[in-house]
Amino acid sequence: RVGKLGNGKLYLGICRVEDINSGDWQNVILPREGASFQDMDIFDKHLVLFLDEGVSSMLCSVNLPTDISCKHVREIEDLSPWVFPVPSSSCRMVPGSNHDYMTTVYRVVLSSPVIPDLIVDYDMSERRFSIIHQEEVLSATDHAFMVSSKLSIDSGPILSKKADNDKRNQGVEGLQAWKEFSIKYVCESHEVVSHEGIKVPLTIVFSKDAPHKGQSPGLLEAYGAYGEVLDKSWNSDRLSLLDRGWVVALADVRGGGGGHPSWHQCGSGVNKINSVYDFISCGMYLVNQGYVKKDGLAAIGSSAGALLLGAAINFHPDLFRAAILKVWQKTVGAFLRHCLGGWG
Repeated sequence: RVGKLGNGKLYLGICRVEDINSGDWQNVILPREGASFQDMDIFDKHLVLFLDEGVSSMLCSVNLPTDISCKHVREIEDLSPWVFPVPSSSCRMVPGSNHDYMTTVYRVVLSSPVIPDLIVDYDMSERRFSIIHQEEVLSATDHAFMVSSKLSIDSGPILSKKADNDKRNQGVEGLQAWKEFSIKYVCESHEVVSHEGIKVPLTIVFSKDAPHKGQSPGLLEAYGAYGEVLDKSWNSDRLSLLDRGWVVALADVRGGGGGHPSWHQCGSGVNKINSVYDFISCGMYLVNQGYVKKDGLAAIGSSAGALLLGAAINFHPDLFRAAILKVWQKTVGAFLRHCLGGWG
């Protein structure tokens, strides 16, 4: 089972089947420093764990049954997990249909700002994967190219301190390949210093044919609520902006998901103003670093993200030249009556 520690982080508890009703659970498995458990799926011979490290997500499998005689606290690495290889740390990972309890294959949909949706089957027994299907993007096929998984695979941060290159590429032999658009578009990960020195993750996407520094218009998006990590999956709608020289930026402000419950807590309730500070800091970073021209920054937010954007405009109206507020509450008092417990 998954339980919760005093600091809000989740842990794994284990007990014998015959003791399941006795409450005799051993709280023995923790994620490593900087990571947190989010969810899990259990199968006959494997346990699949969902982990977050910052705004990066990862999946790993652990062979079952596992030894429960150990009394001391262990970290997930002690169970020799197989971290599912992914094309890059910016990938969004969404479980597919995995309803067969006896299966050894786990299906996942991968996506990133430069990689269209990719359906991958991970064989947890053989520790290999196979690409089943990838979304076709007809309007951008001229810019796509195939990437060999053996050359570019990233097994995830959980093994980064221990794994050598052979382990990072375990299970990726063969002719596996996916189609991506990094030959045409650039996807960068930045950390923006915000209020009180907090570093806010910012993903910046732009075309290699974009105008020179300081000459591009830009669109900044954030959500920052309910502990949800901002969706950074493939979006064909962005292509028309990117091809016309726009810079698209995605800010993981406080209030959203960040690998630790405190990231949400520091941007909700009486701390909601921190989400606004983070959003403004990201906008100023885009302009000051020359990604977006002065007087050329627009912003978009939906639902709770629109509330965030509205507050940011009130605080710093000269920063934004245009704004799209989708499905938002124009009357904040009415909104708070429904969301008083956390304000997002």
